[in-house]
Amino acid sequence: MIVEDEMLLAMELESEVEALGHEIVGIASSSTEAAELLSGANPDFAFVDIHLMDGPTGIEVGKALAARGVSYVFVSGNIKKIPEDFAGAIGAIEKPYTVDGMRNALEYLSAVIAGDKNIAPPASLMLAPPGLKTPRLRGASFSAA
Repeated sequence: MIVEDEMLLAMELESEVEALGHEIVGIASSSTEAAELLSGANPDFAFVDIHLMDGPTGIEVGKALAARGVSYVFVSGNIKKIPEDFAGAIGAIEKPYTVDGMRNALEYLSAVIAGDKNIAPPASLMLAPPGLKTPRLRGASFSAA
C-alpha cells in the first residue's frame, strides 16, 4: 500500500516495489482514501507520507496501520515531524530520495520480510529506535545487523 499525495512519486514507488516482485493493493493520496483502501484491503506493508492532500494526516494513517498490525515506513520530506515513538513505523525514508536509495531500502525491507536477519539497513532507511512497539511481518526483525 502506498499513501502519497504526489502522484509522480507514488507511481515511481509503485514501479520500484513491483520490480522487486511485490503487489500494490492501492494508492491513497489522503487519509480518507487510505481509510477506504484499508476497509477493503489487507496490505502486508505500507509506505506513508506524513503530509497528504488533507494535511499532515499521515501520522494518523500510520497509527491506523499499526493498530491493524501492518508494518510500514514513513516516506517524508520532513522526518522531524515523526513522533518519538515513530507512531508504530519501523522507520523512515527521507525525501528527496534517490532511486538507488529507495531501491536499497526496498531491497533491505524485502530481505527482512523474507527472513534474512543478517542484513544491515542502508543509509537511506532510518530505523525506529530499538525497543519501540512496531508491527512485524512473519517474525521479521528490523534492526541494524
